[in-house]
Amino acid sequence: MENCVGCHAEQAERFTGSHHDLAMQESTESTVLGDFDDVVFEFGGVTTRFFRRDGDFMVNTADDQGQYHDYLARYTFGVFPLQQYLLALPGGRYQAFSVAWDARPKEEGGQRWFQLNPEFNGDEPDKAFHWTGRNFNWNLTCAECHSTNLQRNYDPASNSYDTQWDDIDVACESCHGPGSLHLKWAADPQDISPELLGKKGLTLNFDERREAIWQHNPQTGQPERSVAKTTETEIQACAACHSRRAQIFDDNTPAQQLVESFLLSNLDQGLYHADGQIQDEVFVHGSFVQSKMYAAGVTCSDCHDPHSLELRAPGNGVCLQCHAADQYQTPKHHFHATSAGSQCVDCHMPATTYMGVDPRRDHSLRIPRPDQTLSLGVPNACNSCHQDQSAQWAADHVQQWYGHVPQGHQQFAQTLHDARNGSQQSPDDLLALLTNQSQPVIARATAASLLQSWPQPEVIGDVVMALRDPDPQLRLGALNAVAQLSPITRWQMVSPLLSDPVRTVRIEAAGQLLDIPPDQVPADKRASLEQALDEYLAAQHANADNPSAQLNLAVYYQSRNQLALAEQAYERALLLDPYFEAAYVNLADLYRASLRDPDGERLLTEALERIPQAAALHFSLGLLQVRQKQLQQAMVPLARALELQPDNQRYRYVFAVALNSAGQREKAIAVINQGLALAPGNQQLTTLKAQLQSSPE
Repeated sequence: MENCVGCHAEQAERFTGSHHDLAMQESTESTVLGDFDDVVFEFGGVTTRFFRRDGDFMVNTADDQGQYHDYLARYTFGVFPLQQYLLALPGGRYQAFSVAWDARPKEEGGQRWFQLNPEFNGDEPDKAFHWTGRNFNWNLTCAECHSTNLQRNYDPASNSYDTQWDDIDVACESCHGPGSLHLKWAADPQDISPELLGKKGLTLNFDERREAIWQHNPQTGQPERSVAKTTETEIQACAACHSRRAQIFDDNTPAQQLVESFLLSNLDQGLYHADGQIQDEVFVHGSFVQSKMYAAGVTCSDCHDPHSLELRAPGNGVCLQCHAADQYQTPKHHFHATSAGSQCVDCHMPATTYMGVDPRRDHSLRIPRPDQTLSLGVPNACNSCHQDQSAQWAADHVQQWYGHVPQGHQQFAQTLHDARNGSQQSPDDLLALLTNQSQPVIARATAASLLQSWPQPEVIGDVVMALRDPDPQLRLGALNAVAQLSPITRWQMVSPLLSDPVRTVRIEAAGQLLDIPPDQVPADKRASLEQALDEYLAAQHANADNPSAQLNLAVYYQSRNQLALAEQAYERALLLDPYFEAAYVNLADLYRASLRDPDGERLLTEALERIPQAAALHFSLGLLQVRQKQLQQAMVPLARALELQPDNQRYRYVFAVALNSAGQREKAIAVINQGLALAPGNQQLTTLKAQLQSSPE
């Protein structure tokens, strides 16, 4: 940053003290906000002490086995409304400690230590989410977005890190890319290539707002951009961190090709409500791209100063940059007699609080729909303020104000809700959403992904069209839809994407074809398959510290019948995360394929001692015992799996079949009926019920 200040003093001044500037700092007297004056914090039977030793900031607390140790709080993490501390562990690991400092003023409830995740920690912690586990590992899950040009430098042989960075915080090059050629350009513009001359030596040009103004259309009265937005450099540069995504490669790529290195999440259950409102912490991008404003060409810096990160104007002022006050800042629009509840963000950007004290606003900028709270169970902005009133009360008021129920831009809530809950009897609604170009691409990609539950001929044509769509996120969503299809059908649909211009698409396409041996592929396609598989393997090795990548490697080796390598990869995944359910299930299946069911039973039994609430492990153990002809013994884990996940219709189907095989047909039918009450459209359960009722006892 020092090299930037000389020419960009104004931008540097706005940046100084911003959340980007203070994203991560060494722990010093001036950077540490928390009280380390020998303060004791107690929670769930664990006593944590914050103290000083020889000038260092120290934490004495319990590990996941209940043993107490002193840990060095080497770095601060964040600054407001809370500050975390990175505790040093062996092997170059730093863990984001789950007891944080509430940096808000005391009168707002701040200036205190508090437990970030009370449901997981305490004297009987959920060890899969304990602060010492991989979910709180800074090197793997946090560091990339809090420092500049971070290199994880994970060594699989020693299972250790030597993580480095260029700048400890989110500095200039995090957004603008490498600055060396820009400095060269500033010294002598003729000393750089003609290709970079127009970009002043920078990798990225943030020119979306250049020569663009927002003006009112005289016919509609709505704001319009004076020139169309043709690039997404700024939005994608921000989304590299401000999105829910998986990082596939560490290398930096131009922001216009965000999907080259990142796999963006869709509107997945658990991350978003069925109508697209934020549920888990999803970091803005996935909600913003659902909005009508995004579709109209609004970009991040229309509302936010990119250097200070502050709003362009206070309060409603940021919206009134484009929306006329006499139309929108009036009770005729917001129906509130006082300023309370009449702020634009109160209705169109309701906040959800994460990490205990940190409210994040939903950027989908939607119209409040309390009627969907009644029908779909999603939250609504009205009741986030009027918590003493019912959703019916809110829905009645909206109906009274408008004379009808306003629909808004997002038209996919019912479709996603039904698909998630298994109540769709056909794929028609998902296909309609997939092909509806007026709806956000992220919603259409979600619909494509959900079509994997219908591996039927009538969906293939639309899925093929999605696989050829110009938008890579839609192609990626459609790739999920082919998972249940036969190998030959998958090959025919997916093989063209092995040469896709986007690297992540090529990798995901290769992942869908792992079970197809290269020697069974047409000779003219073999090279493209091998190249895509090489990229797939490179992506897994680039993330060797991620247990999911080790799982992917194991599946690859297993598909090639390299069982020893597969077993090693599964074991490495469990070394990285001893609570990784999928690795236990897959390793037990490898043992099955190797005629080593006793090893599988031992593995699953030990895993259940560690993770007794893991439904997948109970189910896997039940299947193993069925194979061993231990039907009565298998009933216990199969029943337990369904008890833990009553919505899982596969568990229900297998349990019903087992009950019928054990001579308990009436009980089997009762289990099926319970499932059909939850998911009336489930064809598999419906067919099984008919078979049981029509067959002789």
